[in-house]
Amino acid sequence: MRTVARISVAPVKGFRLLHPESVELGPHGVAENRRFFVVGADGQRLRSSTTAWLSLVAADWDTHDELLRITLPDGTAVEGDARGNGEAVHTTSGALEIAGRVVHGPWEQALSDYAGVPLRLARSDRVGVGLTAPVTLVSDGSLRRLAAEAGVDELDARRFRMLFELAGCREHEEDEWDGRLLRIGEAVLLVGGQVDRCAVTTRDPDTSERDLDTLRLLKGYRGQRESDGAVLFGVYAQVVEPGLVRVGDAIEPL
Repeated sequence: MRTVARISVAPVKGFRLLHPESVELGPHGVAENRRFFVVGADGQRLRSSTTAWLSLVAADWDTHDELLRITLPDGTAVEGDARGNGEAVHTTSGALEIAGRVVHGPWEQALSDYAGVPLRLARSDRVGVGLTAPVTLVSDGSLRRLAAEAGVDELDARRFRMLFELAGCREHEEDEWDGRLLRIGEAVLLVGGQVDRCAVTTRDPDTSERDLDTLRLLKGYRGQRESDGAVLFGVYAQVVEPGLVRVGDAIEPL
């Protein structure tokens, strides 16, 4: 039986993952997922593929009271109002174009001091704008195959930062769902397109140290996308019917 094994979200794009027991999946994804992002002095967002320390920073967002708490790797914690109350920003860094507003608060000084360069926090104008697609999926079967290629017993799926990890699947079974509907908990998805991977996947999710050449391994047994040379692992999906998704919920291709 195919089930949801783990859910992963991060209020701030690139920060340490949180693992709620359930999420409300809306038309544009999970409202609490990647709603905030860090920008440099040039107004462009910091990318986790080139800024390793981002994944070591934790964030908790109370959506009801609009409070955001950020904890740095050295234990420094700051909290403040999470409403976008500053100047508009428009970042085109990487493949995503994100519009939002700076969120002024104590994290500006804390993040800048930690990084050694001026940084600001911004909030995207709408849900899902910080995502390539509302949903990403990867199966335990695919993780087992990649672990075997790497010569290890187990591979931590957190390095791929997928919204849903699936259990009870054959290797790369999710690739076979391209163009099909998929019921997951109370929601229905339309699966389409494989996820192109970056250097983030080569880092240990707890230390951010490079410990596995995932891109070389994937390229070795799966090849590359012919059009652009991308290395692919896991799939994207769009939300057809919103609904609640819980850990342990059944998954059924329709």
